[in-house]
Amino acid sequence: MGFVKHIKEEFQVIRERDPAIKTPLEVLLYPSFRVMIQYRRAHKLYEKGHYFLARWISQRAARKTGIEIHPGAKIGKGLFIDHGTGVIIGETTVIGNNVTLYQGVTLGGTGKETGKRHPTLKDNVMVSAGAKILGSFTIGENSKIGAGSVVLEEIPPNCTVVGVPGRIVKRENQKVPRSDMDQVHLPDPVLEDIRKLQSENEHLKSKLQKLEYELQELIEEKE
Repeated sequence: MGFVKHIKEEFQVIRERDPAIKTPLEVLLYPSFRVMIQYRRAHKLYEKGHYFLARWISQRAARKTGIEIHPGAKIGKGLFIDHGTGVIIGETTVIGNNVTLYQGVTLGGTGKETGKRHPTLKDNVMVSAGAKILGSFTIGENSKIGAGSVVLEEIPPNCTVVGVPGRIVKRENQKVPRSDMDQVHLPDPVLEDIRKLQSENEHLKSKLQKLEYELQELIEEKE
């Protein structure tokens, strides 16, 4: 893909997914736009074995944008990094098409292991602010990772993940549309469990009170 085509693609992605855009020229100010242009250059150099030059370009881009993308990462079309400060994408990360990352996201490894050590994100994945995905495993298509979640194992397609460590909430295989950018209204399985326990506790208290009344009546009858 040519350089001009890359620029047009980045323009389209940002205008499509950020409602704050008022004029086309604003796209030029976006860290996501600037870092992706530099990433494409650095990645080509990395693939040709020019590792130092590739890292030099990527580190300059990181200092200017707050987004660190290793030039060895493989990124598909339509990646959108909203705001972007603190985003880290490791060397062996693989990102599919139309993926969205928010600020503070880490796609990292878990140690000094060699080979594939960073996650793979399939198409249409959304990773909310502050989430950490650590290790060499796959996040399936159309899945959402909730804000602040820490994901340490593979996630099937069409799932929502929340919590530390990340817990999967099935969505009955209903696809998450590309236009769905809601990172707030996600299911909370911990809260659901607490509410269930509260309900069961109230039920037990009611039964216990009833037994106490019945016992009191029996005592009064015998007297």
